[in-house]
Amino acid sequence: MSGQAGAAVEAMPEAPPTHKPQNLDGEDFSNYFCAYGYLYNQKEMLEDPVRMAAYYESIIGNHRYFKDKVVLDVGTGSGVLAIWAAQAGARKVYAVEATFMAEHAAKLIEGNGLGDKIEVIQAPMEDVELPEKVDVIVSEWMGYFLLRESMLDSVIVARDKWLKPDGAMFPSHATLYIAPSFDHSQERRDSEFDTAQANWGEFISSTASKYGVDFNPLSTAYKRECFQYFMETALWVDAHPSQMVGQPVDIMSFDLLTLTLEELREPKAGEATMSVTKISDQNPEFNAILGWFTADFRGPAVGSLDTVVQLTTAPSSDGATHWGQQEFHVVPGIPADNGDVYTAKWEIRRQKGNQRLLEIDFDVDCVASQAADAAVGNPERSRKLRFQLN
Repeated sequence: MSGQAGAAVEAMPEAPPTHKPQNLDGEDFSNYFCAYGYLYNQKEMLEDPVRMAAYYESIIGNHRYFKDKVVLDVGTGSGVLAIWAAQAGARKVYAVEATFMAEHAAKLIEGNGLGDKIEVIQAPMEDVELPEKVDVIVSEWMGYFLLRESMLDSVIVARDKWLKPDGAMFPSHATLYIAPSFDHSQERRDSEFDTAQANWGEFISSTASKYGVDFNPLSTAYKRECFQYFMETALWVDAHPSQMVGQPVDIMSFDLLTLTLEELREPKAGEATMSVTKISDQNPEFNAILGWFTADFRGPAVGSLDTVVQLTTAPSSDGATHWGQQEFHVVPGIPADNGDVYTAKWEIRRQKGNQRLLEIDFDVDCVASQAADAAVGNPERSRKLRFQLN
């Protein structure tokens, strides 16, 4: 190592601690918070142009909502939303962050000359005590398929405790969508599942011959694990609009000013009607359900904002946001025809072992068809599916 390189290493500043802060639950820190304490994770979000533009335009484009106001940023991360709120004219911004990323945020805020306006508070939102009520709450709380991570809980707690009666939420609304789809990656998943089974067979043979232990009694359990991983686990995808074989359907919407914590935490269920209209040689069957969300910055009432912004994570020819879409594989695929109508009864609930993760059921049935084989009621065109969103 050269002297110059050695000096550069020795001059590296000490990194903020990455161990668990004392006021965080250990299991929750390991399952959720720890990842957000690293700049590389924050950088991935900061490099998402759709995310950044939506928040920047909604805050800076509605500066009269922020001028001389008190703002609370729930889960400030790097502090960028708090900085924009201050740049939009906020009198005071409370930037709350549970992890040691709070130290980076404070440094960034000072470096941008806003230390006199923004106060960084390192604590879980539920433990925070503020000296005053706030006019605006900003937060980037959305997880995969909107609800993974359950950060919205903390935002609702903050709203109930600290938002003034005439206050505003940024974003103000959110909607979850699904659509029938075709994806060639299912063939790859099938192949990977088959390969895993073949490798297990080789493992059994090798272990028995070398070490005298027969692992065959565990074959059924291993196959079940593999099936759950490859076929029953939601997959992050960057889907192209051309993969959809029907129009999207909104299945759930939230008004963040009125949504209660009880409503948020209870299982959600409903029924969506999906029409198949784009079956083709390129998309020969219905073998996946795509899921994504939008977050809207509309203000507390229609027409109350100068700039209305929608953040969408829908399939796009420009590529995915860092949220991508969630893909739920329909196994086996359904041999659908254009004109078929399907109902999808769905239920979304939190996993028992980790409340920040989701379990999702779809019960798909063909209820109308022009097909000659009388698809309605045909079990080949019905599927009962369960997925883990980990």
